[in-house]
Amino acid sequence: MNSISSDRSAGNARLRITEVFLSLQGEARSVGWPTVFVRLTGCPLRCTYCDTAYAFSGGEWMGVEDLYARVDAYGVRHVTVTGGEPLAQRGVHELLSRLCDAGYEVSLETSGALDVAQVDPRVIKVLDLKTPGSGEERRNLWSNLEHLGPLDQIKLVIADRADYEWARERMREHALADRVEVLLSPVHGELEPRELAQWMLDDRLHARMQVQLHKYLWGNEPGR
Repeated sequence: MNSISSDRSAGNARLRITEVFLSLQGEARSVGWPTVFVRLTGCPLRCTYCDTAYAFSGGEWMGVEDLYARVDAYGVRHVTVTGGEPLAQRGVHELLSRLCDAGYEVSLETSGALDVAQVDPRVIKVLDLKTPGSGEERRNLWSNLEHLGPLDQIKLVIADRADYEWARERMREHALADRVEVLLSPVHGELEPRELAQWMLDDRLHARMQVQLHKYLWGNEPGR
């Protein structure tokens, strides 16, 4: 699957949605904040450690205004649009701009395999560069780095020491820490967080370590 096209009616894009739910943000700069998650269906990648494979297919079609109304009903400030891979649906850009227009603090979780150039500049992009352990390293679209602003973030999910060394070298090669905030996250249940922490301390790595807070609270339960 390369993309899921979206229908339009009177400028109102329709998107295939797996779920919309309220939870605590478990990652990135807004960790801990009550956040509405809009999870789009479909992804062209198949990472070995993917924890949202249930979003690869299925879902229901929803218009942007209906989605906005559902988000608004939760009454919180933060919204994260995620997947799957949200940029696989063209209509996501209309949704992102609609949420920004309404005054929400909006973040987009994207694999970095699809072009982010057209993403509304008000959106905080969390770009998940794929390490070798993901099995999808070849899909990284390095030109995306040129479209990151000071509020955006790069995430690197680390499965083992080889992934860590790869991430460290890419940070050096592309001067990632000079561009944006860099986040390193251990694969939950595969790499002990304290191992990653020690590697980062040993190298004085200019990056933040993060764990997935929501998994410590609720495990892999969908919608949490």
